[in-house]
Amino acid sequence: MDKIASFCVDHTKLLPGIYISRIDGDITTYDIRMRRPNKPPYIAVPALHTIEHLFATFARNSEFKDSVIYFGPMGCRTGCYFLLRGVSHEDAVKLIISIFGQIASYKGEIPGAKIGECGNYLDHDLDGAVSEAKKFLKVIQGWNAEKLKYPS
Repeated sequence: MDKIASFCVDHTKLLPGIYISRIDGDITTYDIRMRRPNKPPYIAVPALHTIEHLFATFARNSEFKDSVIYFGPMGCRTGCYFLLRGVSHEDAVKLIISIFGQIASYKGEIPGAKIGECGNYLDHDLDGAVSEAKKFLKVIQGWNAEKLKYPS
């Protein structure tokens, strides 16, 4: 059986940042790596769940809303994947930075976090999501398309 592409990345060298995981035609999968792999503490599930709700909502309300394919957390709780169609790498990085800025300053109701909207609506942590976004923003400020390659 072939290994999937993400399992071929050397996780011992991977640092927090934004990377291109793969490109399939006009769809690019971005690896938004918020924590260093295999180095606890990992992102707490409630905070990661809230980041998922906020990021997906902000992305799908951005100027690139028609290009958003998917946003979701990694099972390892070190980051998320973001899939975009037909968006330049430069614009994708700017969008990711902008959205983490929105999360870092967000106050209010978590979108889609009511019983009829979410499969685990009680498992959210807005303060944790804001804190995680603030930490990650420090890492990605000044990030650009030239930095999107995984470390070798």
